[in-house]
Amino acid sequence: TDALALRAETQATLDASADFADMVPTPSIDALRAEILGEHSLTVESCDGRERDMRTALQERLDAEAKRLVRLSESIVKAMSAYKEAFKLETSEVDASVSAGFEYRSMLDKLRTDDLPRFEARFKELLNVNTINEIANFNAQLGKEQQTIRERVERINESLTQIDYNTGRYIRLEAQVTPDAEIRDFQSELRACTEGALTGSEDSQYSEAKFLQVKHIIERFRGRTGLTDQDRRWTVKVTDVRNWFVFGASERWREDNAEHEHYSDSGGKSGGQKEKLAYTILAASLAYQFGLEWGAVRSRSFRFVVIDEAFGRGSDESAQYGLRLFAKLNLQLLIVTPLQKIHIIEPYVSSVAFVQNDEGRASKVRNLTIDEYRAEKARMTA
Repeated sequence: TDALALRAETQATLDASADFADMVPTPSIDALRAEILGEHSLTVESCDGRERDMRTALQERLDAEAKRLVRLSESIVKAMSAYKEAFKLETSEVDASVSAGFEYRSMLDKLRTDDLPRFEARFKELLNVNTINEIANFNAQLGKEQQTIRERVERINESLTQIDYNTGRYIRLEAQVTPDAEIRDFQSELRACTEGALTGSEDSQYSEAKFLQVKHIIERFRGRTGLTDQDRRWTVKVTDVRNWFVFGASERWREDNAEHEHYSDSGGKSGGQKEKLAYTILAASLAYQFGLEWGAVRSRSFRFVVIDEAFGRGSDESAQYGLRLFAKLNLQLLIVTPLQKIHIIEPYVSSVAFVQNDEGRASKVRNLTIDEYRAEKARMTA
């Protein structure tokens, strides 16, 4: 009776799984049974137990495979994300997902078709001969500008030495290397791009490292995504060689050139000292801007300066110092000043244009040589 009941139950199971049995052929089941159960005897009574053993083993395999697929998917997406980050332009319209795998395969096929490794030697040649050389030229140009500033400051000092800033003392401008961290780092990066580059090294890692150094600088010049304004300000700052210096003024004794006082700014100075220092810096800045040719009998350098409301509030001594300084620098001045200050500039000018406005209706200008002005002034005084 038990056997008949078990036979009926088994037949019902077979009938219900007829379609599935066709999908998984008996030889496959037999192979899996032999693999999982090993050497065994199969009886009617042991079928249920063997079935459970088979089901458990197969489920474990399924679970392990599912976990492996999850890890593989995560690894694929991670690799896709890294590729998108490295090549934003080429992958801007591609998702980082397993379903987008065909698009990445298309890109891979294109890379293989292009066969870029064939051009590796040419790339290294262009990198060393062109790119790094251009960076070296750029660095050399900045160095040239840096040297020009030093030379101009020295030429300005040649004239400042001839004028007494105070009795027995003169002023000397000093250009010192800036301590600014951004500029110092930029200079180091430029040097790193070219150090050893002109020795012709064939090492591939060396070439790649140099390329990445150059690439980092160029990306900041162009403006990185999300940092465009910041990079623009940085570029203006580090490539303006004037920012490579901090300028000061050293007041020295004429007899032994020993320093009497150093001015890094005008803080704590009296009004007269500030004026004299301001005139010194102004004259030096004008001379630097015009690129004056010192000691030239005839010069084509532009030297014309207009000073409005000149010397109106300063002391006579400071104004006279400034005028002597401008004269020593051989600057051509057009000075606009009220009449009460005319006595200060009179010894330094060759002609005057006297502007008069009667009752605010119309202005009249009289052009006089300084001698004519003095004669008329004497006549009016008499």
